[in-house]
Amino acid sequence: MALMLKGARLIDPQVGLDEVADILIRDGKIVEIGHDLKMEKGQTRDLSGKIITPGLVDMHVHLREPGYEQKEDIESGTRAAAHGGFTAVCAMPNTDPVIDDAVGVEYIKARAKEVGHSRVIVSGACTKDLKGEILSDMGFMYEHGVRAFTDDGHGVQDAGMMRRVMDYASQFDCVVMPHCQDDSLVGEGQVNEGECSTRLGMLGWPAEGEELEIARDIALCRLTGCPLHIQHITTARGLQMVRDAKAEGLPVTCEVTPHHMFLTEDDIDDTYPTSLKVNPPLRTPDDAVALVEGVKDGTVDAIVTDHAPHTDWEKDREFELAPFGMIGLDSSLAAVLTNLVHTDIISYDRMVEVMAVNPRAILRQEPVKLEAGSTADLTVFDPDAEWTFEISDIRSKATNAGFLGHSFKGKATDVYVGGYATMEDGVVCEPGI
Repeated sequence: MALMLKGARLIDPQVGLDEVADILIRDGKIVEIGHDLKMEKGQTRDLSGKIITPGLVDMHVHLREPGYEQKEDIESGTRAAAHGGFTAVCAMPNTDPVIDDAVGVEYIKARAKEVGHSRVIVSGACTKDLKGEILSDMGFMYEHGVRAFTDDGHGVQDAGMMRRVMDYASQFDCVVMPHCQDDSLVGEGQVNEGECSTRLGMLGWPAEGEELEIARDIALCRLTGCPLHIQHITTARGLQMVRDAKAEGLPVTCEVTPHHMFLTEDDIDDTYPTSLKVNPPLRTPDDAVALVEGVKDGTVDAIVTDHAPHTDWEKDREFELAPFGMIGLDSSLAAVLTNLVHTDIISYDRMVEVMAVNPRAILRQEPVKLEAGSTADLTVFDPDAEWTFEISDIRSKATNAGFLGHSFKGKATDVYVGGYATMEDGVVCEPGI
């Protein structure tokens, strides 16, 4: 099938492109980029006023399948991803059963091929059943395409066990992506320890409960040489550790979420909004400012959602009983455009780097570029669309969104995966890519 996308502004820092031009696509690949392009037959779409970038990738998403399909499944999660402008997501392995062997990997791949609205990159668990005691079948999962390993939702508590994980992963040049949490310090913590926990009368989740494992895992990276990617970093001190590790030349990267940049502990008021109960918790305004600065100065490598859907009944309980997590696929691009790009904190080029280019590189995926020969995974958005995020804008099964009621400028309108539309004019297309 031939497809012509005409009149959009094309932005891709990988090839130094930022201009209004046409894209000709055939058989899933970009054939030509230029001006006033012609094709004999096929579909033509006028995207004047829109921006096209290499397809966005969210490298931290909980699709919940298998085992927790009442919260989310691969079809609904990738539907939300497409609606938010993403062409691919990396699925976390903390499902039931845990994705800790090749059988689980192949299940996710098969389901994504059958019902997915976006590509699904599979990450594997570091340890069996996420218990931090026995290595998972990392070698077999590698043979089935896994290039990233994480016990997300759980910190690997034993340093010796984490060293074995990293020693093993380093043999394959795979990345290990720790959820940095020292359980002995965090305990039953609910919110950031300090002013917030005191004000609300809740058990505190100290910053040091995250920072100690960041420091430990950077030391293990130095010891093993294994590529290390710190998940959902939240504190200024933790980010400085990553900055120092990069300066030392260690293979360390990190990610941040929109909610840790644009929301803080001050947003958790005496109504105890459980949609703002996340792990790690929302931190101080100073921490949020530091994370934004980290995106600006290049310390932060990726912006992710940590999309964590839960049923309404799970979240509609006392704060301390509700599970951690919020959804974010439908609002992430809009939040970044509104709070970072339109405020001139970062450029469109930098946005593409942290939301499309770097996630693929960290996950050892093939680059996608706006040039002839590249796979036609494309994100199209209207940079000037002004809207307010409401429940009707959610395509996930869940509604535990932390940005409900927020006003945004910028919205995804079209998504192409392998040259085929998974969303057109804001409407998600039938599944199966």
